[in-house]
Amino acid sequence: MCSAARPEDFPPERLPEIAFLGRSNVGKSSVLNRLVGAERLAFTSSTPGRTQTLNFYRIENRLCFVDLPGYGFARTPKTVSRGWKHLVEAYLGSRKVLELSVLLLDVRRGWMKKDLELRQWLEFHNRRYLVVATKIDKLNHSELRRGLSAIRNVLAGSELVAFSALTGQGVRELWQAIWRNRNQR
Repeated sequence: MCSAARPEDFPPERLPEIAFLGRSNVGKSSVLNRLVGAERLAFTSSTPGRTQTLNFYRIENRLCFVDLPGYGFARTPKTVSRGWKHLVEAYLGSRKVLELSVLLLDVRRGWMKKDLELRQWLEFHNRRYLVVATKIDKLNHSELRRGLSAIRNVLAGSELVAFSALTGQGVRELWQAIWRNRNQR
């Protein structure tokens, strides 16, 4: 639909929105592409910090996915990354059609300080969220079990979906979780 570099660039609030949040290079754009079955819907890069605007994608005229800039390490000036923070907070704090935030964590890294801060912010502002553990294809079975267990230990009842953009594992489960969480309004 559009890319927004400022809150005044956000599109009109018509469709329910699902926001995809996470650290730089956690796989937000790859997850979006895999979910909709398109290789190039959202731009992907191995360089952290490539997504610098909020990118709005209309999905079958039923809902809107929003790809947000990552937080944490990115090769950008501090003033630019601070601007992203204000943009993201303006979006998360003001959008009435935002129904769900999908918080992505790299299963190899687990919860990091900024992930925990975002989770706390979402809970404080009564924003519903679910957690997706990405890059599960990068670990062997025992490492994956440990990584998922470490993430679950912090969740306190929130939903966790294991996901691989490479293999497609977790696509159906994530769609089911999105619809289930949307219907809890």
